[in-house]
Amino acid sequence: MTAARLLFALVCGGLFGFALAMGDMVNPARVLAFLDIAGNWDPTLLFFMGGALIVAVPLFQLTLRRANAPLFDRNFVRPTAGAVDVKLVGGSALFGLGWGLVGYCPGPAISSLVFGNPKTAVFLVAMLVGLYLGSVLTRPRIGQAAAA
Repeated sequence: MTAARLLFALVCGGLFGFALAMGDMVNPARVLAFLDIAGNWDPTLLFFMGGALIVAVPLFQLTLRRANAPLFDRNFVRPTAGAVDVKLVGGSALFGLGWGLVGYCPGPAISSLVFGNPKTAVFLVAMLVGLYLGSVLTRPRIGQAAAA
């Protein structure tokens, strides 16, 4: 990875974290209040996501029309449609469960580290352990690839 790409990634990540902090999306209580539709519901997260979509969708459409390569890569990498499988559904369920129980997802959790809350650090350690275990459990075993 070139220095320009790393710098661009750092700037984009910093802007993302700044936006999350400015919108108070690093506050798990705000997220949990959004998920509490039967109680004291807080629609702030809905407006935050809507605002992000208002900016992102037109810009994404512009990238689809761009004939040449992006500024910091050789070509555009776009997701391809894939099958809905156990890994996708299971991962989505675990993500949603963690988000609903704790009020954090990875981006806001990383952004909120600057506030020094020990609960955030515990969440991130648990998330990293889960990512590692997931990679170990889904890694092809010796001889398994030949049988497939």
